[in-house]
Amino acid sequence: MMSSVKVECAVKTGSLIGEGPVWEESEQTLLFVDIAGQKIHQWSSTTNQIQSVETADMVGFAVPRQSGGYVAGVGRSIVAVDWSTQMMSSLVEVDEDKPNNRLNDGKVDPVGRLLAGTMGKEVRPAEVQRQQGSLFSVTSDLIVTKHLNQVDISNGLDWSLDQKTFFYIDSLSRTVDAFDYDSHSGQIGNRRVVYRMEEGEGLPDGMTLDVDDRLWVACYNGGRVINIDPATGVRLQTVSLPVMKTTSCCFGGPDFSDLYVTSASLGLDQSEKRQQPLAGDTFRVTGLGVKGRPSNSFSG
Repeated sequence: MMSSVKVECAVKTGSLIGEGPVWEESEQTLLFVDIAGQKIHQWSSTTNQIQSVETADMVGFAVPRQSGGYVAGVGRSIVAVDWSTQMMSSLVEVDEDKPNNRLNDGKVDPVGRLLAGTMGKEVRPAEVQRQQGSLFSVTSDLIVTKHLNQVDISNGLDWSLDQKTFFYIDSLSRTVDAFDYDSHSGQIGNRRVVYRMEEGEGLPDGMTLDVDDRLWVACYNGGRVINIDPATGVRLQTVSLPVMKTTSCCFGGPDFSDLYVTSASLGLDQSEKRQQPLAGDTFRVTGLGVKGRPSNSFSG
């Protein structure tokens, strides 16, 4: 199986911090953000065209909304994005008492609830004021609940197929954690470590699950995506990429068998940029022999 794996550059944006890829099945498009570039991108796999919307502040994530358009995390605000007019309107704000914080990764759970986390402003990439972040959920009627605090860099989120387990990453802890999840109430509990990063693997960043409930974790400063069995904590596979700052991943393509991987260029020096000319681009990995699942849309 390994010999058939192929990595190619799919979307050339040279993003400062490409992040949060979401596959939109109906349009066969990939939605992703450039956090520091303050842009939301939508790439069409059929036309190879990129449409972009500029945000007024750093944008941590963008996800589809059931009523149309998107919901994004811009600065400390959850905003509604009207793609056709490129207009944004604030729905709710988080961390009002921490003006230096910003939203980072966010994802929608299987019942349409948004989970999103914050972090302190970075001095340099992955260098932050520690324990300033939190993890929040936002319901369709915009009720905000704080689930975790004292988070360093709130990152990768996803849910098991039976909706009973929530996987979560606080990057600087260098672990992938699991919680029991109550999809009815949105409550989390019983936190435990399912994988601890090894030497050379970098920091765990964004992640996704396949249909076999295996985790695919992008390794920031590790130049790879690792495939983990959360039941055993065993790393099953490593996919190497031609860039070091791999940031997140999602499954897409006509049958969800392609893995799309975002990356960052911010923080590379001139010689590193010469060695990694594709830094900040988005990659497609084929031949993995697994499939992912459709993304969820925010119900608000």
